[in-house]
Amino acid sequence: MAALDGLAIAAGKSRHQPAARPLRSSRAALDWDDVRVFLAIARNGSMRAAGRALGLSQPTIARRLAAFEATLGGSILLDRLSEGARLTAAGEQLVPAAESVEQAMLTLERRRAAASPELSGTVRVSTGECAAGFLARCLSEPTTTALPPGVTLELRSLQPADLARREADLALRHQPPESGDYYVAKLGTFAVAVYRRRDKDTDAWVAYTEEQSHEPARWVEQQVEETKSAVALRASSLLMHVEAIRAGTGRGVIPCYIGDGHPLLERLTPPIPELAATYWMIVHRDLRRAPCVRAVIDWIKALFAEQRDILAGVP
Repeated sequence: MAALDGLAIAAGKSRHQPAARPLRSSRAALDWDDVRVFLAIARNGSMRAAGRALGLSQPTIARRLAAFEATLGGSILLDRLSEGARLTAAGEQLVPAAESVEQAMLTLERRRAAASPELSGTVRVSTGECAAGFLARCLSEPTTTALPPGVTLELRSLQPADLARREADLALRHQPPESGDYYVAKLGTFAVAVYRRRDKDTDAWVAYTEEQSHEPARWVEQQVEETKSAVALRASSLLMHVEAIRAGTGRGVIPCYIGDGHPLLERLTPPIPELAATYWMIVHRDLRRAPCVRAVIDWIKALFAEQRDILAGVP
């Protein structure tokens, strides 16, 4: 009984004692945007380059990096150097964990976007200049599958986008990805031939700049060497080539879908097999079912199917 009485007394005392308060951290909670900035600086080598990659000002980048370091007890994660920024030992150790956070947040962002039932918004498409031009000119053309009026197409042709990081919602590329959780569909092939202005009998070429080494650039250089012809112009973009050939500057290689439909241009060769450009559509599976993205997928497939002969350079 004494033992039981003792337990009862102890229990009674504990009931009257104030409940212990949970310990509070003196540090602020982690912010995903701060983690994103840290990784961008680590990957790009400077605050300025990270700002360009994220679309943020350099002061904002610096402020977010300082906030991130503060949440970690003031650890210096990057050495600020005159030529950029370099990871410290503490920063290098933190990168794998930050990348894990990044992957989790990107997955959540993609799935949140896919869960939206709204058939309106902007869908970003990453592709080369040739396919981007084709999509742009087809926006107003009737197709069996129309692009919904609430969907805005944003074409990005500057550099390949990382779909996992949502730098774009879908991509059109010449090769399917070797790995990754993607939905992939083969769309079709763009034929390429030599064109010149109809009333200009010129043997000079419109060529690419010397630092460009893709297949069309190499093919034109080979023709120049074999025919001992002059190069009237070197230009880096497809639009420059089309405008120069249209103006009569010289002959050059352009997609048949552009050249065959242009009243001022005449085709000088059949489609050149080694220059044919096949396109694949690539979408992250997390986004494939998003209504806006699904609408753009269906629209692009319809365009390639309905204009297959035009793209292939069939007379």
